[in-house]
Amino acid sequence: MKLILHFYTMNLKRRNFESEFKFRTSRSSGAGGQHVNTTETKVELVFDVDASALLSEEEKEKFAKKWSNRINDEGEFKIRSSQYRSQSSNKEHVIKKFYLMVEKAMTMEKKRIATKVPAAVKADILKNKKLHSKKKTERKFNPKDLL
Repeated sequence: MKLILHFYTMNLKRRNFESEFKFRTSRSSGAGGQHVNTTETKVELVFDVDASALLSEEEKEKFAKKWSNRINDEGEFKIRSSQYRSQSSNKEHVIKKFYLMVEKAMTMEKKRIATKVPAAVKADILKNKKLHSKKKTERKFNPKDLL
């Protein structure tokens, strides 16, 4: 299984998505002094999921399901980076991020196997609840205590 998964991710990296990317640049906030005010270092990668020729229909569905919060009404997937002070570094960062996100969308997540709570843990929880309850009842005002 791991070998098949590794082969699949290698196959994804061989595909050159860069012809389907659109890049937008804008001025970035953060460190950089006066340099920040004059250069457009923030990079936004835009990838049209529906129009992609490199992804199969099944892969498009998986991708759209996993990253639905990043896909807008036009079907564009967007990632931004303003981590670095140069546009080229941010562009590289965005591309790496994209490939990681595609890889993550294509990997199958393991189903969680529900396990029983051990009896000792249940007993401990119950004991703590009783102690807490006792503490609360001791705090209550009792008029008989005044006599």
